[in-house]
Amino acid sequence: MAAEQQPPDVDRLARSMLLLHGGHDDDHEHGHGHGGHDGDTGGSWRKAPDFASDPARASAVAESTTRDRERYLNSGLAEVDCRHCHVSVRVKKLGPAHTSVQWSSAATQRCAYFTEIRDSGGDPARERACPRLSDSIRHAVSEGCLEEYSSAPSPGDG
Repeated sequence: MAAEQQPPDVDRLARSMLLLHGGHDDDHEHGHGHGGHDGDTGGSWRKAPDFASDPARASAVAESTTRDRERYLNSGLAEVDCRHCHVSVRVKKLGPAHTSVQWSSAATQRCAYFTEIRDSGGDPARERACPRLSDSIRHAVSEGCLEEYSSAPSPGDG
């Protein structure tokens, strides 16, 4: 009877391939100091350099990253209150058929429409939107409280 074969050790195979081919050829060619695995000088693989040897550059990168994150998460958002249950959410209109709505956990719990769904045994996360809030957003646009087309730059354009 033949000896039972064991499945290959995937971790060992991956390590041997990294040793043979490297993590990313361009990282090794340009000397960015990224480690392919724990045995390399970088300690562990990183997507980008940490600029540990250049504190001024590291600080500038950190500040730029913070600005980018803030812009991506908050650019063009305006507070809109639901006229039915007075829940406040952050909204950005990107066009007639696309509205970005940021719900907080508290707003999701307080929304009367979502509460009705939960009380009937449903899951509000499966709903596309709260129709009462959608009416409030349309009202905010008609009153000039919310831009119909956001003038805020797209997150990736800066």
